[in-house]
Parts: sequence; structure tokens; C-alpha cells
Amino acid sequence: MRSDGLDRKIPGFLVIGAGALIGFTMLVVALGRTGGVAVPEAQPAQARQSVALRVDDQADGSITLRDAGSDHLIATVMPGQDGFVRATLRAFAQARLREGLTREQPFRLTRFEDGSLELGDDATGRRVNLGAFGPTNLQAFARIMPGTGAAQ
Repeated sequence: MRSDGLDRKIPGFLVIGAGALIGFTMLVVALGRTGGVAVPEAQPAQARQSVALRVDDQADGSITLRDAGSDHLIATVMPGQDGFVRATLRAFAQARLREGLTREQPFRLTRFEDGSLELGDDATGRRVNLGAFGPTNLQAFARIMPGTGAAQ
């Protein structure tokens, strides 16, 4: 009995209903996970263009991005410019350092047939869809992709 003098009980049909709802939910989840229900999977977009990027720090604070295969200069990022590009490449480089890896292996910038861009690091397995950071930041890396004519 409660201290306020009222004896309140939960009606039996509510307890049975809650139990039935929980049981039904568990049954549906189990069926969905174990079979019978096919979940359509989106086909990944195919890579259309890819470049292996070697990133080098320069004495004046700029960074150069070179095609690792040909050593061709793709772009130079001057100090104070392209902050997103700098920060993203720095984060990738720091992840390598944390894992005790060297800077020797290049990063990979890939454009897919759906227009998306991905920066990847085969050394760490890290991959970032650059479109997740908005169109302006996506465009910052799109300018780096060879053949766009916008790299500086």
C-alpha cells in the first residue's frame, strides 16, 4: 500500500499488451536479420578517375601536391589558403604518425561516376567521402583533381 492511502494497480490488459508488443518487435527484428526479408543494397559507384597524391611541406609554409607516379606538380597550396584541404591532409598524416607509419605511401584522391570524391589512405585504411563536408569543401578537392584545369 502506498503512503498516500491509495492502492493503484496496473490493469492486466496493459501488462499483457506491453508484453505482446515487445514480443512482436523482437520477432520482427529476428525475421529481418535471419532471412526471408531482403534489404536492397545500393550498388557502389564505380571509380572514374584516381590520382595518387604525394604531399610535401615547403619551407615557405606552402604544401605541394604531386602525382606520386609521375612526380608531376598538381597543385600548390599557399599558406592561409584552402584551409579544408590543409586540415584534411594534416589529419590523414597525423593518423599515419599515430600508427607509426611513414609518409612514403601516397594518399589517393578518387572521383566516382556519380560525381562524388573520396580521399583515401591505403596505409591506414581510412576513407573519407569529401561530399559529406558540403559543396564548398568538395569543390576545394575537386580543383586538385588533374584534368579539371583549376589546380594552382
